[in-house]
Amino acid sequence: MLRFAPTQAARAAAFAFSQQAAPAVGSSVAAQALTARFMSAAPAPGPKPANPEFSSGPCKKHPGFSMSNLPTDSLGRSHRSKIGKERLKFSIDETKRMLGIPEDYLVGIVPASDTGAYEMAMWNMLGAKDIDVCHWESFGKGWFADAISHLKLRDTVEVTEHTADYGELPDLTQTKKDRDILFTFNGTTSGVRVRDGCDWIADDRTGLTLCDATSAVFAMNMPWEKLDVTTYSWQKVLGGEGAHGMLILSPRAVERLESFTPENRPLPKIFRLAKKGKLEAGIFKGATINTPSMMAVEDYIDALAWAESVGGNDGLIKISNNNLSVVEKFVAENDFIDFLAKDPTIRSNTSVCCSLDLTPEQIKAFVALLEKENVALDIGGYRDAPPSIRIWCGATVETADVEALMPWLKWAYEEVRK
Repeated sequence: MLRFAPTQAARAAAFAFSQQAAPAVGSSVAAQALTARFMSAAPAPGPKPANPEFSSGPCKKHPGFSMSNLPTDSLGRSHRSKIGKERLKFSIDETKRMLGIPEDYLVGIVPASDTGAYEMAMWNMLGAKDIDVCHWESFGKGWFADAISHLKLRDTVEVTEHTADYGELPDLTQTKKDRDILFTFNGTTSGVRVRDGCDWIADDRTGLTLCDATSAVFAMNMPWEKLDVTTYSWQKVLGGEGAHGMLILSPRAVERLESFTPENRPLPKIFRLAKKGKLEAGIFKGATINTPSMMAVEDYIDALAWAESVGGNDGLIKISNNNLSVVEKFVAENDFIDFLAKDPTIRSNTSVCCSLDLTPEQIKAFVALLEKENVALDIGGYRDAPPSIRIWCGATVETADVEALMPWLKWAYEEVRK
């Protein structure tokens, strides 16, 4: 992002304004109308957010972040070196401690972000039992497509689809405990999450649960006893860097890996979790399958330390809930905006998705205007979602910035309706 000193900024703004607001003689009527509209813009509704970054991924870095704070001892060193292995294992141990993951669960760092982690689990474990796939937004739908189109699981087992429109949840009680269940904990593109506790998952299940929790971990309470495979990425709630995924396995998931080998299913090297019927245990001690970015590892460790400073997992959840509360108050007071998730019990506190009383083209203009004003960046709804906006409210976003954003939403709405 280009930045100016205060005096330079004023001059740059004046120059930019002069280029738009002073059409040449003979300019078109349309250009003159656009100029008049620019000149008649309503005054600013208040201070702008101190940080305009509300992207749903990669997400804003944590408050106080600086590259200069990252240790560099592991950079330029092999990830197999003593310090490399120590830093990787430390990041795993801190993750497990902070999230309260049961002692007998395994945590590993794997390639290709959350997508890589989830598909790794699918390719290794699915096909042993019939499957229930639950989806209500684009990423969950993608896992369903993987199951039937790429893994072609309907050739060998029964695959049942449980789906709902954006803003809603399917009836998850229709899933069965003797089947493998695939679901997203929080639908990043719809703003819909599963309810607290996941009571619809049986404690005496014989199938596995595979949970994509990339925008839920560190923002929502995870009922680990209900989850056999859980995946997430560093770049969401903690504002880490992309490219690395986290894979969390229950003892039941490990048992599946060691007792089931899919027939006629080639596995690329970066997907191989077992060898000759035994788990590749080193993956869960920091011996990654392929070469990780040690810079990204140090960044993740730094984010974990920041998380500890704000109260750990409970503190992170509180910040996300506070951010959501700000948006909920604003929506309750304004008729032009509403949540895609009408039911507050399934409303995300991270990927907050809202519809507007505007046409799709006006919504694009709304998003562009806020970006032009450097008020809110990257808040357009996901391309497969209904026309909407998506405001990231994870814990690295400061509540004061969410509060500052709200009046600007109304301002932009009124501007694009002129």
